[in-house]
Amino acid sequence: MAKDFYQVLGVPDTATPEDIKKAYRRLAKQYHPDANPNNPSAAERFKEVSEAHTVLSDAEKRKQYDAMRRYGAFEPRAPGGAGRRSGAPGGGGPSVEEFDINDLGGLGGLGDIFSSIFGRSRRDEPVAETLETVVEIPFRVAALGGKVPVTLPVNETCAECGGSGAAKGAKLQTCPECNGRGTVTFGQGSFAVSRPCPKCRGRGKIPTTPCPVCHGAGETRVERQVLITVPPGTETGTRIRLKGQGGSPRPGEPPGDLLVTFQVQPDRFFHRDGLDLVCEVPINLAQAALGTRLRVRTLDGKKVVLKVPAGTQPGRKFRIKGLGLERGGRRGDQLVQVQVEVPERLTAEQEELFKKFAEATDLRY
Repeated sequence: MAKDFYQVLGVPDTATPEDIKKAYRRLAKQYHPDANPNNPSAAERFKEVSEAHTVLSDAEKRKQYDAMRRYGAFEPRAPGGAGRRSGAPGGGGPSVEEFDINDLGGLGGLGDIFSSIFGRSRRDEPVAETLETVVEIPFRVAALGGKVPVTLPVNETCAECGGSGAAKGAKLQTCPECNGRGTVTFGQGSFAVSRPCPKCRGRGKIPTTPCPVCHGAGETRVERQVLITVPPGTETGTRIRLKGQGGSPRPGEPPGDLLVTFQVQPDRFFHRDGLDLVCEVPINLAQAALGTRLRVRTLDGKKVVLKVPAGTQPGRKFRIKGLGLERGGRRGDQLVQVQVEVPERLTAEQEELFKKFAEATDLRY
């Protein structure tokens, strides 16, 4: 009988996402293979816990799984249908209806529910792996656009064994996990769902002596450098998809895509306000009172002259047209905010002048 994912994690079917996360972390730590070397039962338990968490931690998959649980009340199909019964003949043992996901095509959306939760069947085409990564980029590159190199860990076909996973001269034998079928079955209630065997990766065979380089996996983990184009006006959280830069579902098969999320590093001088660039420039009391001209740095490294009129108050903003960010045919401005700095210490002469100024303008201390 297939196990219930809620029972696997030891939580009720009303558990909150936080309850599920806590239960998974506790069980994963307890049964992790690194903490239980040479303990096959712990490794199997760890796989069950991971499988349950994968489904129940995803809101959409959990919704579909809960719907699937309700279908457990259906009686298994009669022999001769698409399903295959396993168990003791004559009703002497538990009977499990085993079927391929593709056999559910005539049941409306039920086949999609099983497929989306438990993965593809043996007859499906392999699904290429979409890799995801977060890339930090300088503020200036994000604003103006450019290219940044990114180093990614990816799986590539092992050059030593050509993807077979076997050492030179080794033979291939039937996989003991799936008995050569290339799939294993599990599921909910009286149903058992087929998916690719994790031990032989759907090949049905494993080598008598694994490849010394890839240890039988048929692929190796390598670092690959990719040059990524950053669009102008990129913000933190912006995502782009790079076709064919992801992982391969199996050795020698076409790779999937790479999904990149950008994280923009802060700048010491600029910050964004939509398409506008905002910066702060300090001036002293005399410049604020009498007016001045400032040379202000722009995003492209050049400087423009900004006229600050007499009597400028602290925090006043000046707008320089067209020197902001450009995106979608629109361009922002550069906003310069002046900060009037008050001296912390005065010379005797400066103090005397300030007193005279205060008396002349009737200022009170």
